[in-house]
Amino acid sequence: MDGDWRNDRIGSALRGENPTVLRRLDAGFAAIGDVQFLPGYSVLLTDDPAVQRLSDLPRSRRLAFLSDMDRLGEAVERACRGLDPAFRRVNLEILGNTDGFLHAHVWPRFEWEPAERVSLPVWLYPRDRWSDERYALGERHDAVREAIGEELDRLTS
Repeated sequence: MDGDWRNDRIGSALRGENPTVLRRLDAGFAAIGDVQFLPGYSVLLTDDPAVQRLSDLPRSRRLAFLSDMDRLGEAVERACRGLDPAFRRVNLEILGNTDGFLHAHVWPRFEWEPAERVSLPVWLYPRDRWSDERYALGERHDAVREAIGEELDRLTS
């Protein structure tokens, strides 16, 4: 392992070394996304690196993961609605085609998105959205990061 937490997102979260982690949840970790072309994009990571798909989990853990996904989705919705009046909705997805561990994507969607993109899946945005430095997670995302964390705390209590 080369020491980059990105190569072991779950292990680094378990060790407290993943800087994207917002909160520990019941069946995983709420993390803010590496890219923020849609501010508030978050990911729910399983807490077991051996789990590749939802069906790998026993039913009780599967339901806990889905409950965490719901909680993270609601936290992103509340935070983004409070920070941007153009917030529309969240999209929740469990895909797993690139990363071989169970995770769920929580994408906020906004009225200011280009008309040709607003009704399409996020994955149809141009590829540069995932690699262009102007969309990379950084200090300018501290407000949305903090707001999502606070909403997760409210929803947990």
